[in-house]
Amino acid sequence: MVGLFIRWLILTMAIMAASYLLDGIRVDNFFSAFWAAAVLGILNALFRPLLILFTLPINILSLGLFTFIINALMLKMASGVITGFEVQGFWTAVFGSLIISVISWLLSAFINERGHVEYVDYIDLKKKNGDRWE
Repeated sequence: MVGLFIRWLILTMAIMAASYLLDGIRVDNFFSAFWAAAVLGILNALFRPLLILFTLPINILSLGLFTFIINALMLKMASGVITGFEVQGFWTAVFGSLIISVISWLLSAFINERGHVEYVDYIDLKKKNGDRWE
C-alpha cells in the first residue's frame, strides 16, 4: 500500500514537472495534480489495455508509436474530469504524456511494492581462484 502511494506521489510530481516544462499544461495547485494523477492512474488501469488491444494493428504498423497517441488521449481525458488541470491541444498532450511517462518510469523503477528503494543487481560476480571472476 505504501508503494502505491509513493508511485501516486511520483506521478503527481511528473504531472507538475510537465506543467512546468510545457506551456499548454496548466495545474492550479498540488491537489489538482494529485487528483489528476489518481484519475490518470484509474484511466490507465481500466481503459488503456482495451485501447491498446483495439488499436493493435495500427500499433504494430507504427512499431508501437501509436501508444503515445493513446497516452495523450488518456491525459486529455484526465484533464476533462479534473478542475484545475488543463491540457490545451493535441500535441501538448502528446509531449506532456511523453514527459510524464519518462519521469514516472525513471522514478518508479527504483520503488518496490512495499515502498522501499530497491536496486536490483543483475550481474553477480564473485572472485574465485585468485584473479578470476565468475
